[in-house]
Parts: sequence; C-alpha cells; structure tokens
Amino acid sequence: MPAITLIDSHAHLEMRQFSKDLEQVLERAHAAGVVHIVTVGSTLAESRRAVKIAHRYPEVSAVVGIHPHDAVDSDDPAMEELRKLARRKGVVAIGETGLDFFRDRSPRGVQEDSFRRHIRLASEVGLPVVIHVRDAYSRALQILEEEGLPGEGGVVHCFSGTPEDVTSFLNLGLFLSFTGTVTYQGHRNREWSERILSAVPLERMMIETDCPYLSPHPYRGKRNEPAYVSLVAEKVAEIKGLSPADVARITTMNAVRFFNLPVTLERSRAAYTIRDSVYLNVTGTCTSACTFCQRSTNPIVKGHDLRLSEDPSVEEMLAALEEERWRDRSEVVFCGYGEPTVRLDEIREVARRLRDKGCSSMRLNTNGLGNLYHGRNIAPDLAGLFDRISVSLNAQDSRTFMELCRPIYGERSYPALLDFCRRCLEEGMEVVLTAVDHPKVDIGRCRRIAEEMGAGFRVRPLNEVG
Repeated sequence: MPAITLIDSHAHLEMRQFSKDLEQVLERAHAAGVVHIVTVGSTLAESRRAVKIAHRYPEVSAVVGIHPHDAVDSDDPAMEELRKLARRKGVVAIGETGLDFFRDRSPRGVQEDSFRRHIRLASEVGLPVVIHVRDAYSRALQILEEEGLPGEGGVVHCFSGTPEDVTSFLNLGLFLSFTGTVTYQGHRNREWSERILSAVPLERMMIETDCPYLSPHPYRGKRNEPAYVSLVAEKVAEIKGLSPADVARITTMNAVRFFNLPVTLERSRAAYTIRDSVYLNVTGTCTSACTFCQRSTNPIVKGHDLRLSEDPSVEEMLAALEEERWRDRSEVVFCGYGEPTVRLDEIREVARRLRDKGCSSMRLNTNGLGNLYHGRNIAPDLAGLFDRISVSLNAQDSRTFMELCRPIYGERSYPALLDFCRRCLEEGMEVVLTAVDHPKVDIGRCRRIAEEMGAGFRVRPLNEVG
C-alpha cells in the first residue's frame, strides 16, 4: 500500500515566523506525509522570498502576488515585477489576490482594481490564480464573471462562504480550499463545516494550512505549520465518510494538476481502495454511454486514475488485490469504470479463488445488461460467488433510461435490466438498485421499483463518483 501523501496547497513559509527554523518545519512536514508545499506571497517582498525558498527546496513551489490588504501597492512597477517573477522557475500561480471587505485595510475600489490586474496577469502568463475572499463573495464573483477566469483556473483559498457561494463559485469552475478552521469545536463552526464540506465535491477541493495562521484544533493559539494539514484531511474525511487516505489522495491529485506541481501521482492499477473497500478495475469496456459518466473524459474516481491500457488478467487482478491487502478490507468490489460482466469468466475465476482464500464479502457493480451481452441468463453464474449485486438503475422508465444511459442494445435494455435484477434475487443474492440524483431521474419512482421487486435502493450523488 502506498503511504499517505499530502500537499499543503497554501502556506506562508516566506513570513518571518519561519525565518529561524524553516529546515525543522520542513522535516516535520515530511514526517507527517507532506510531499509538497505551495508557499504564497502576500506582498512584493514576500513574493521574492517565496521564489527564493522554492529555488532552494524542491518540495516547495511559489505563488507571487499582492494581498488585498496591501492592494495600494499594486501599482504599475509592482505588477511589472510580479510579471517577471511569474516566469521564474518554481512559480506556479498568481496571488493571493482578491477582496477583503472585513478588514478593509485598502480602499475597496483599490482592492477591486488590484484583483482585476492580478486576474489579467494570470491569464497573460498562463498560470492559475489564488483568491482571497472575506465578506465580499458576491462582489468577487461579479468581478470574476466580468474578467473571466484565467484559462488555468482559480482556487478560493480558506473558503468561508455560504452554501449559495459554494454553488456560484463551483459553477464558475473554481476550486475551493479549506484550512484548520474546519476543525474548530464551537457549535457554529461545526455546523458550518458539516454543511459546507458536504456540499463541495472532493474532486473540487484542496486542503491547506495558511500557516502560520489558523492552526487546527488542538493547536489553536500556536503557530501553524504544514505538518498540521493532516488534521484538516482527517476532519474532511470524518464529514465526508471517507478515510484520511482517500482525502489525502484526492486533494493531492487536485493540487498537483491545478498547480502543475513536480509530484508524481500514482499510476492506474487493477485494484484500488476507497474507505474500507478494495475495488477491482476489471475493464475499460462498457455497454452503456451514460451522459453523466466521466469514463472517456476524466476517468478519475476518488483520486484513482482508472485508465487501462489493457484489461488486467486474472493473475494481475489477484496480485493487485494482495498489494491492496484485501484481507484487511471489509469487502472486495468488482467494479472500475467499465462493465465487469463483459469479462464474466475472469471475474468468476477471481471470485472463486478469493472464496478459496477465505474472502467472505464480495460485491459486483453492474449496469444490469450482462444477460443481453452474453445472450443468456448469467445470474446462476454469479450465485454462490457474489454476496451483493449493485445495479445502476438510473431511470424510472425506458425512455429516460435510453436518454441518460444510451445503452448499445436500445429499447430492449431497460426491461432486460429489471429482469436481470429479479433473476439475481431468485438466486438468493442481495440486490441493491442505485440511481444517480439527476434532474431527469424520478428518485421516488426508482425507489418504488426497487421496493416492489424486494431489492434495496440507494441514491448516488450526480457529481461525485465513488
């Protein structure tokens, strides 16, 4: 199993609080699993220092910009120097810039002008923008809509907005980043953290310390440092119902891709772990082309790249399961981003050999069209091997199924799916029908379909896989 790797996507190592013990701070970060740190300039002088630190330490990258508190300094000479700094090795973004109407340390009109100039600079030099917003979310959104998000994207760091702000900024294409504030113990803090973190898909999230500020619980009142980003990951995992390793892997991938960091991501594998389940990446072939599926455009599930150059053999799948320590997991799930039943002989052989080794819980995730693919009833082939069959219903009727799932078998598909479910139930297997929470899917009718045939039912979020 790979070790947990974390990225602190927003720190201030260039500040004076780290001038005397930066080496020790980095050592503690490494020990905590932090493989890279993005240090973010807030003034012109601090941006220069951030670049120097990035040149000195390969595990650090720099962001250059002028904070809204100091927006009065964003004159033409300063922006020209930022333009030059932005082209230096190790610089990965422009910022932090934005609006702070809470402290108003620079006039609001000056902040807005500085924000626009940073956005334009980011677009010019081809870098993403790191955004600071406090008590100014609606105005920041308006400026971003007017200026246009840089082609490389943007992240709102230390997000503190409302659920409505979440929707607006995600719709604009931004990432949202969270700090140790999500760990704070007060009732209002806990309530906000649960509501907001539940609303943000992990695939659009980063984690950070904003050190030396905003130390997470139980270090509030002390200097914050990159090692503590692990506590942010733990809190996100708790609220999301995932493992800290899941959150670390996903947010690391997000940060690496967003900032184009020099960090090697794990390659696609035949087996991968989410929460306490180990999944088999059986095939890249599917008999549906669901409109909401990212298989062909972005085959990433909870930080795992599921692209396959070729389908894994039985031996490769078994070896991958051993590497993922399947005996320590709650279940083995035959899944991936393709349709497992197209490789019926292979999944049966893997399941049989796992049974022989004492595996007591196996689940098959399927689109339910295996009988059409094989031209016969395959439920008896699955019985005695798989304990649970999870079937993607995804529609309340054949017309909606055809529109959303686009199966290769046409109008025969939806009746065949329902028949497959009934036959699996007749074989004594537990069957759970699932439906994605899509505007065109009538969840109530889907639930009734499942109940009427004696199957379980589960709703899947539209924009979050896994």
